[in-house]
Amino acid sequence: MFYHIKDTLVECDISEIKNSQYQYVSVLTKDEWSKYKDSFDLVIDMELDLNDIHSTKAVVNFDSLTGTFMIPDRNNITEQFYKFSFVLDEKGIIFIDDSGRVKKMIRRICRQKRWRIPSLERFIYDFLEQIIYRDMQLMEKYELELDKIEEAILKEVDDVDLNRISDIRSDIRDLRIHYEQLTDFGQEFEENENEFFMEENLRYFRLFLNRMDRLRDEARSLHEYTMQVRDLQHTQLDIKQNRIMTLLTVVTTIFMPLTLIVGWYGMNFKYMPELEWHWSYPVVFLISVLIVVLSLIYFKKKKWL
Repeated sequence: MFYHIKDTLVECDISEIKNSQYQYVSVLTKDEWSKYKDSFDLVIDMELDLNDIHSTKAVVNFDSLTGTFMIPDRNNITEQFYKFSFVLDEKGIIFIDDSGRVKKMIRRICRQKRWRIPSLERFIYDFLEQIIYRDMQLMEKYELELDKIEEAILKEVDDVDLNRISDIRSDIRDLRIHYEQLTDFGQEFEENENEFFMEENLRYFRLFLNRMDRLRDEARSLHEYTMQVRDLQHTQLDIKQNRIMTLLTVVTTIFMPLTLIVGWYGMNFKYMPELEWHWSYPVVFLISVLIVVLSLIYFKKKKWL
């Protein structure tokens, strides 16, 4: 796929790119890159390793910019990634992608964007925005989910999925790493070391970096929130354990004097005057009931029950 950057992206043929007055965007597979790379008249200091992509980064070469993207799938952040490479100079940008992800992003830009002052810088800004365009809503979704978990913990709901806290925390951690890489990426473009970009258009990269700062702050706040919810969970477990221990202590305290009475009258002494007394059993029974009642009243006043 080949495009000229006009008021929107306009499809063209590779033969129209080399001597055109318009800057271009191209999306190629690895096989197509091997076939067409000499047609773009690019100066690349080192061969692109298209099978070894581990991060989002940009590398400044003598007469080009090269780099890679590793974008987490927002539906499965910790396990699924879209990986592709790019090459760029002042005439245009080429994406090398076998996943089809870049083509989808390009089509979305074609549908949604019209530019009054077209430029490569504006396209790159819109492309980077496509990577993060739903992330603020994703952060809000995580925050609402954590709010519900926190409320359930406070209400002591039994079926709370506490493992979800760890899942959200892992997602936020991976997104923070992704945002840090995108920030470094944007800074490389803003520095404009090879002077590929017009000075007045560097503002697009500053706008993107400001957006990244807000997302990183939001991710940092959510990460702290997950820690607070996890601490709340531990606190509630401690409270439950303390209640159980308090109840066991109260039960033990109530039955201690009763146990003493049972042990006392269970001794087989020959001379125990109470054994011959007609009212012995009712009196012992009433004393036992009185001990239980007084103990319960005492514990109630102390707010142990």
